[in-house]
Amino acid sequence: MLFEPLMQRGVTARNRVMVSPMCQYSCNARDGLATPWHLVHLGQRAVGGAGIVSTEATAISPEGRISPQDLGIWSEAHRDALAPIVAFIKEQGAVPMIQLGHAGRKASTGRPWEGGGFVEPRDGGWEPLAPSAIPFDPTWPPPRAMTSADIEKVVADFANATRLADAAGFEMLELHAAHGYLIHEFLTPLANRRTDEYGGSFENRTRLALRVARAVRQAWPERKPLWVRLSCTDWVEGGWDLEQSVELARLLHKEGVDTIDCSSGGADLRQKIPLAPGYQVPFSARIRREAKIATAAVGLIEAPEQAEAILVNGEADVIVMARAHLRDPYWTLHAAQTLGVDVPWPPQYLRAKPAVTEKVGVR
Repeated sequence: MLFEPLMQRGVTARNRVMVSPMCQYSCNARDGLATPWHLVHLGQRAVGGAGIVSTEATAISPEGRISPQDLGIWSEAHRDALAPIVAFIKEQGAVPMIQLGHAGRKASTGRPWEGGGFVEPRDGGWEPLAPSAIPFDPTWPPPRAMTSADIEKVVADFANATRLADAAGFEMLELHAAHGYLIHEFLTPLANRRTDEYGGSFENRTRLALRVARAVRQAWPERKPLWVRLSCTDWVEGGWDLEQSVELARLLHKEGVDTIDCSSGGADLRQKIPLAPGYQVPFSARIRREAKIATAAVGLIEAPEQAEAILVNGEADVIVMARAHLRDPYWTLHAAQTLGVDVPWPPQYLRAKPAVTEKVGVR
């Protein structure tokens, strides 16, 4: 099943393997423009056989970046920098996806290998925005609580970025509503203490997510699939949880969302995540079963047999992998060999293609 095509709306991916959005922190500081690094990073995974190749979280505005070196798409210059990368991904037979996001209170932070932490405005940072003036890290300055005008601008910025992404040639789009970034911050009571129509009840806390999904769906061509990445639980008592994720998935489906990408955590430093192979797969399975929507499983999925079993068992429709693809850009081609599936190799690499062996059984 891993090598069966995925057909959604008017787009077909050659298999069920997706390269997860992974921050590269490799733009020139302050401009958010794609660089040759992004071409090589994303293009290599397309050459490696993946069905869907996604950009990192791509900011819809300068203040929406996680770090000063993060990728963005808020102008025609950003569109034009991404377009050749998109074209190359397509030339290699993969479907190009863009993940759009806004970092919210986790914005203006340093690159991990430079220590992370809050980047002060004097050092190229900026004042983050959030539902409430509660910092993610108590050592950071509090973000500015968003006004109604700020919220309207965010919705408009998502729609604008969507139109630019379409013009750049992307075929799939994912909204980042996970990992403690802005949309997730509105969802979770741990970060959202508002008393207006965007805070308090489930209906109010999900209002921004649904407004953004609606605006993006209207700006995104009908033939192109729309996904949403959710943190299905905060792993903190009193936070966002799986039951709320199932209900939100139902509502998003009604807004024209095609797939829920099921991740978790990121909103609160108190989280206790029980890391283990496939630890988030139960979220994907339950949302797929109860919300009646396609799901993507992500999180410590590395072995081809493991990926195949998740699909065979009906726990997801797509397998999303990050670190496995960092370790091996050709993971998909190697997985086909392991599972006994004969898939095309790039003609430039045919001399290295091994013979297909007997298929490995999956229970």
